[in-house]
Amino acid sequence: MTSTKTIGVLGGMGPMATVDFFRRLVTATSAENDQAHLHILIDNDPHIPDRTAAILHGGPSPVAALRGMARRLEDAGADLLAMPCNTAHAYLDEIRASVSIPVLDMIGETVGTLDRSPTGLLSTDGTVRAGLYQRACEARGIRIVVPDPADQRTVTEAISRIKRGEDPRRVGESLRPVVRGLQRDGAKSVIAACTEISLVPADGLTIPWIDALDRLVEATLRDAGAKGETWNGKEAE
Repeated sequence: MTSTKTIGVLGGMGPMATVDFFRRLVTATSAENDQAHLHILIDNDPHIPDRTAAILHGGPSPVAALRGMARRLEDAGADLLAMPCNTAHAYLDEIRASVSIPVLDMIGETVGTLDRSPTGLLSTDGTVRAGLYQRACEARGIRIVVPDPADQRTVTEAISRIKRGEDPRRVGESLRPVVRGLQRDGAKSVIAACTEISLVPADGLTIPWIDALDRLVEATLRDAGAKGETWNGKEAE
């Protein structure tokens, strides 16, 4: 695969989400042998300051650490950067300004696949407050439906439980009432807009589940010049 780009992954936010992004990227790549896979560099730094705390409470900014990670990956030979953390995209412009290579936009890639029907959002408080999906959807005439405060607390706790190492399948049960609430409020689909939420199985839902992590996998394969398949069987190249 000499004509493909080397991928750099800004990881550790959180570690299991980074592992799953790597797994999905490798699984989705059409390859008959080791040599046909992408060259992937991963900087899995779990010590990046908390993005939601920075947005909501003025906690330590993650910008310097994110910029440093991006530069390290570029110096190591990455041609293209991917960041499997939705909330960290609040700092996408700063990261892009720190390197001379492209940085994928997971939010834009996800919203670009939506139809015009109202869409529910399962994300961190930081992603909601930063308005990352709201702005991107508004630009396309799409209404975003966010959980009510009680349901958003359930989402936040679910994310924390997964970060603590609980089984995402069990945690996912607590999100089903939240999804039903989004449906009652008019959502016709729901975005898994946190990479911990992406670890939750979507079985049995009566509403389409749009996984931002899958959209990042597809965009990475596309921009790396690789050939692969999405989870629904459509080719991404």
